[in-house]
Amino acid sequence: MNAGEWGSLASDGRIGAAGEEGQLRRLAKQWAGAVAGTSYVPLRPDQVDELLLALLRRMVAVVLDGSGSVRTVGGEVGAALIDAHFTNPRSLSRTLGVLLKVGPRVGEGERRWNELIAAIAEGFSGALQERALREQEEILEAAAQTREQAREALHVSEERFRAVFEGATIGIGIGDLEGRILEVNPALVRLLGYPVEEFRRRSVQEFMHPADVGRVWQLYGELIGGEREHFHLEKQFLRSNGESVWTDLTVSLLRDGQNRPRYQLALIHDVTALRQLRHQLEFEAHHDPLTGLANRKMFLAQLDTLFGQARAGVRAGLCFLDLDGFKAVNDTLGHAVGDHLLVTVARRLEAVIAGRGLSVARLGGDEFVVLVPESSGSTELIGLAEELLTAVARPLRLGSRQVQVTASVGVVERSIAEIDPAELLRAADMTLYWAKADGKSQWALFEPERDAKELTRYSLSSALPAALARQDLLVHYQPLRRLEDGSLHGVEALVRWNHPRLGLLGPENFIALAEESGSIVALGRHVLQVACRQAFAWFGASTPGPFVSVNLASRQLREESLVDDVRQALTHSGLRPQQLQLEITESALIGTDPLTGQALQALADMGVRLAIDDFGTGYSNLIYLRRLPLDELKLDGNFLRALPGDDGVDSLDVQLLASLISLAHLLNLTITAEGVETKAQVDLLLSLGCDAGQGTFFGAASPPEEIGKLADLQ
Repeated sequence: MNAGEWGSLASDGRIGAAGEEGQLRRLAKQWAGAVAGTSYVPLRPDQVDELLLALLRRMVAVVLDGSGSVRTVGGEVGAALIDAHFTNPRSLSRTLGVLLKVGPRVGEGERRWNELIAAIAEGFSGALQERALREQEEILEAAAQTREQAREALHVSEERFRAVFEGATIGIGIGDLEGRILEVNPALVRLLGYPVEEFRRRSVQEFMHPADVGRVWQLYGELIGGEREHFHLEKQFLRSNGESVWTDLTVSLLRDGQNRPRYQLALIHDVTALRQLRHQLEFEAHHDPLTGLANRKMFLAQLDTLFGQARAGVRAGLCFLDLDGFKAVNDTLGHAVGDHLLVTVARRLEAVIAGRGLSVARLGGDEFVVLVPESSGSTELIGLAEELLTAVARPLRLGSRQVQVTASVGVVERSIAEIDPAELLRAADMTLYWAKADGKSQWALFEPERDAKELTRYSLSSALPAALARQDLLVHYQPLRRLEDGSLHGVEALVRWNHPRLGLLGPENFIALAEESGSIVALGRHVLQVACRQAFAWFGASTPGPFVSVNLASRQLREESLVDDVRQALTHSGLRPQQLQLEITESALIGTDPLTGQALQALADMGVRLAIDDFGTGYSNLIYLRRLPLDELKLDGNFLRALPGDDGVDSLDVQLLASLISLAHLLNLTITAEGVETKAQVDLLLSLGCDAGQGTFFGAASPPEEIGKLADLQ
């Protein structure tokens, strides 16, 4: 979020751009007024104002900056409130009430402000717990120092213990090993509401809550039996009026001068408000504060659970809904009207899915999603989408105005076995974009073919330069094996895109686009450099031996810098030219101009190996094969896929393979068959004199650390 985004909201009472000083001072006074009287604070009113103003400056700075840790700052603000003696949970509740009203409600700013407020609550709760623990430690230390002076009624004469006992803000009770209560302090009397005399007529067991589990009784039995020195847990007690109170309870065993168990000391801290606050924060962490619907975090958790527990064959669907023209409503009628509209839409969506086993969430802004966990097919999802569109489109009266908005819905329905949660949500998001692009106020159904095309055109092409800069383009490797003895012939470098939203993409998704946009030159240079460095790490500079094979695109062949790029990659990596093979497609050689031929000859003169990739798929001019300084032909995998199964092999197909292999050998070239998947194919190729093979039978393309193990390179 930038200052402008926040500043645009300043007119409705929220913090303005850059957190203007006058505005922050007014907010600090408002905050001080809200927490006044909730805790005893040994500060003058002007000192409280200055303290809260300093905290506000830090909070606004970390949200506006967009780079600091809001969790760290929020935790420190919460702890600072405790340090200033704002220790009553009401102080926190009123603090949150003030801050929730003044933050931004758009984009990244809204997320960071809400995260900051949650961190303040966590920091406050943690610091308050630490304060209580420090007080407990003081009590235990005082009790330990006076244990030899203990008497049956435990009227302790040691002044320090008595002072701590009487003045502590947490409840303290002392009992004997039979469970009789001997002494309680004023704080415990206030906490549970019984007079001191009634405490002394009761036993510890009488204060056990009906909901206490057996573990509590077990711990208590181990304590009074001398088997443990203390135990600590959260436990309920009943007040004298029958109300339940949650406490943080620590019970310790006190021993006499001969180290014999004599008494039990209970330290009881009221955490009812903090427990309620914790539950509230847990709810708010998983629900949208405006509409009460599940938020993105909870929706994604539901989706993960659904996919993790689904039975075989189960399908799931999403209706991803976005309001049409919602920004115009906000801009013209104000954010209050926009908020009311969002709440109304949420209630209408809930009404549509009520009783149907579906769930709805607000993902942010004006985006909602309905999850259909066990869908019956696209027809069900389309029907649901039409119901949602009808519900949203009903006119709505807001004060004196009648407002009507429409929505667009992206519909996706798939088998859970065929997709993962992230891909399902991405597909719904993409389909919503189609619905918007096709005219709004309608639904669109996910189509894999259209998705692939749109994804390629509008997303990947523009993102390629940034992906190169971020080093999101990875290089995987696939082994090439000699058929005669299975030894390593080489490894082929194959680029992958680790897309931040779509996951790992193969070259078929972006190489053609890179060629069209011109990014292929930078991409190819990157792959070449990475592959040479990795090959040197595997092979060193020894020759002869395995090589690394890198693909060259047509555009790269026409670049004047090609030879220099290859030379630099070899020099910087330490790899010898003989350890590098460059693969060129057959189609790229058609119409090769003199400059390209000179570049290839210069590379060959350096000692770099040259290979024709996907041989047999295009027009093969034998003149090119004879004229160019080639070392290897790579036989396209379609030749093997065209063969029948193991039960029979068409003699014509075999003869064609044999002819191509003979042609390669006639030209003094080695030949590698691509797409090898079975042992039968290996045997056939070996019988025909093929030199090497590449394919899943020998290993799939994998990251360097995995292929290194597979190919005995590590």
